[in-house]
Amino acid sequence: MYSNRFIYSSIGVVLFAVVLLGCSVGKNYKRPDLKAPQQFGTTVQPSDSSIATQSWKEFFTDTTLLRLIDKAVVNNFDLQLAIKRIAIAESRAKQARAAWLPTWSVQASASTNNPSGNSLNGISLSSFLGTNHIEDYTLSSTISWEIDVWGKIRRSKQAALADYLQTFEAGRAIQTQLVAQVSNAYYNLLMMDAQLAIANRNVLLSDSIVQMMQLQKTAGEVTELAVQQAVAQQQTAALLVPQLEQAIAIQENGLRLLLGDWPGAVSRNTELSTLILNDSIFATGVPIDLLSHRPDVRASEKGLVAANARVGIAQGNMYPALNLTATGGLNAYEASNWFNIPASLFGTVMGSLTQPIFQRRTLRTQLEIAKAEREQRVIEFRQSVTGAVHEVTNALIRLDKLKTQQLVVTTRVETLQQAVKNARLLFRSGMANYLEVITAQSNALQAELDKADITRQQLSARVELYQSLGGGWK
Repeated sequence: MYSNRFIYSSIGVVLFAVVLLGCSVGKNYKRPDLKAPQQFGTTVQPSDSSIATQSWKEFFTDTTLLRLIDKAVVNNFDLQLAIKRIAIAESRAKQARAAWLPTWSVQASASTNNPSGNSLNGISLSSFLGTNHIEDYTLSSTISWEIDVWGKIRRSKQAALADYLQTFEAGRAIQTQLVAQVSNAYYNLLMMDAQLAIANRNVLLSDSIVQMMQLQKTAGEVTELAVQQAVAQQQTAALLVPQLEQAIAIQENGLRLLLGDWPGAVSRNTELSTLILNDSIFATGVPIDLLSHRPDVRASEKGLVAANARVGIAQGNMYPALNLTATGGLNAYEASNWFNIPASLFGTVMGSLTQPIFQRRTLRTQLEIAKAEREQRVIEFRQSVTGAVHEVTNALIRLDKLKTQQLVVTTRVETLQQAVKNARLLFRSGMANYLEVITAQSNALQAELDKADITRQQLSARVELYQSLGGGWK
């Protein structure tokens, strides 16, 4: 009779728990309305494809740069740390997935008690058992299970999974940034290589102008001032050489740091002028594509998903918690009877329902904080999408205007180089003074340096567009 009541009670508790499982705290995640524009704010029309879908091995064609990026992806310290953070988050997600399972433990214990012969326990033992001590031997197993009545554990699982995915996307964002950093550092090196070659050519040109001035002074056609001005121009060009060599060495060290390597030179055989700049880069897709391509935007949304799940967890903490506990095993007061089955068998099943009443406002505060953090994540998500659209738009504007600047500066370099030749010829024939020669050379030097810088800016703008669209992590 007792066994039947026990069975019916257990079944009733389980059925009650199953009915309550249909309840759930919190709301399922729904992406906020972003109201994203149909296209980026430029003259570029939206397309069905985006360069963000290309891997960096397809986007970049320079073999030296590909080798550098490949090494950075393997050895960069920030990326290695990101991988470890992903592994930590993955372990936590695995733990959360198992949270709905019961806990199970096994315990074995043995004890002996020797009470005083004059104590009540000692007299009782001597009278009833004929002994002055008592032993106890227990081998038990306990299973405890919290029934996920309100869906609190499910929300915990959702939060942990979202945290893992956020960390995973953050790792992708670091790789995207790393690819951009390595390529920009490489392009800076090529620019400074080109500027160093320009400076060396101008040093040689200045030498010839100084010699020409000295001959003119010997012939009495110019004064010592003209020679001094020519020497000053030569020194200006010569000063650029060690400055550029210093900048190149520092940039090489910076690039090798991105590669996770010690300071040193970076071998390269590519010249800035040989890199091909084409217009196929403008395949941008549409703004809404950023949600699926940009890892930082995806990470921001996963943070919002986790925050939304934590609101459900905070709500669930305010409701009753239902726990089922079952303990069973072998127990005897003599070691010889410990495994005497079934006489030594025992078992206990217990169900408990715990409702928090007064927690000094802790639970309500946690719920209020969780809701505020969810709204904060909504703002951050919208901010990340809006910022991404701005970055793409700015990169497109830079590409468009730098293309025009490149045409202008190329024409200017050609004009000033011809002006230097003409000024030297006119000076030799007495139809131009020395200041015109020096001015023409100075202007030509600056124009060539500007051209190299604008070419580098064009390359960097392409990298910026590639990164802002979400490319570089594949």
